[in-house]
Amino acid sequence: MIKDLQNILSRSAKSAKKSAIRELLKLTQRPEIISFAGGLPAPESFPLEILKKLSVEVLEKEGTAACQYSMTEGDNGLRKALIEKYRKDEGLELAMENIIITTSSQQALDFLGRVLVDPGDAVVCGLPTYLGGLQAFAAYGAEMHGIKLDDKGMRADLLKAKLEELKKAGKKPKFIYTVPDFQNPAGITMPESRRKEILALAHEYDVLVVEDSPYRELRFEGKNPPMLYKLDGKEQVVVLGTFSKIFVPGFRIGWIIGNKDLLDKFVTVKQAADLCTSSFVQKIGALYLNQGHFDANLQRVIAMYREKRDAMLAALKEHMPKGVSWTCPEGGLFLFVTLPDGMDAEKLFPKAIEKNVAYVLGSVFHCDGSGRDTMRLNFSFAPKEKNIEGIRRLAEVIKEAMKG
Repeated sequence: MIKDLQNILSRSAKSAKKSAIRELLKLTQRPEIISFAGGLPAPESFPLEILKKLSVEVLEKEGTAACQYSMTEGDNGLRKALIEKYRKDEGLELAMENIIITTSSQQALDFLGRVLVDPGDAVVCGLPTYLGGLQAFAAYGAEMHGIKLDDKGMRADLLKAKLEELKKAGKKPKFIYTVPDFQNPAGITMPESRRKEILALAHEYDVLVVEDSPYRELRFEGKNPPMLYKLDGKEQVVVLGTFSKIFVPGFRIGWIIGNKDLLDKFVTVKQAADLCTSSFVQKIGALYLNQGHFDANLQRVIAMYREKRDAMLAALKEHMPKGVSWTCPEGGLFLFVTLPDGMDAEKLFPKAIEKNVAYVLGSVFHCDGSGRDTMRLNFSFAPKEKNIEGIRRLAEVIKEAMKG
């Protein structure tokens, strides 16, 4: 290896940081640890028998085409199936030119940075917000501006103040990044009224909105508000979607929905990144949707995750001491815990590992380094009984810390 590696690294490589969540997960591989740290779907949610059948069917029907390169824009069969899904589920009228397939939603986040962000550009996000987005945008030198959340999501009054502040400073944000449904990490869903407020500000200040929607389908109760994309009507919203949380993460199928001229730029960078997403898994995904397996399995997964969420919420209520609060998500995979004033989740973490329970530090989701008194808990992966036991252990850690 060369003697001075640092001299050949790019500026982005030098400044890049490893995923805090991925690093924490390395500490939680011992079987005795109950981990709430990952964003993992439950293994029992994967439709293995159906996948076996569809894999054979794809090979029999498609033959060598399933093993060949596909178009950079994505397999036409999958794109058509997704267009029909959005028409049926969301009332969206999309054309083929409005959707491209990516290798996971994370690739789409990376492409956002690559296509739209130059070093020093402003990007507005929630405080807290999805760590994968923060990492992707920071890699291209984005200057992140966090907007605090309330129980309805990103606060419109603070967003307006920030947009006005940036305007006076001669800066126009490249986009507003939001996860409006069961937000990662907070678990909050943005109601229609707040969505309209955010869009009105985006229109007023002429700023693109990125609607990251990885698991909108995983709703346990109530009704989904309209998508920002549907409410917008001006092609000023880009949607990121994925099968990772609602089908199988190993397929790494994601997609981008938006204005065709903008998507052309994403196609160009994808050609340089990987040429195309796997033809084989795309064709399986198309059959999975077209044959009705998606909707059938989704109902099974929703029932499973609802039960796990309810078990965790009940355990929090039973075991957590006074001064600890948490969100009650209507769906998704996560909830967010706020500790009593002055308590640091990072300092608690080694004690939690000693008691064989793990979580994600809430501070990693805050672009300004705040949120040290918060933690994200995943309820989808562990069995219901372990969710209950894990919360009991975590409560013990917090109670001991409160005693001093």
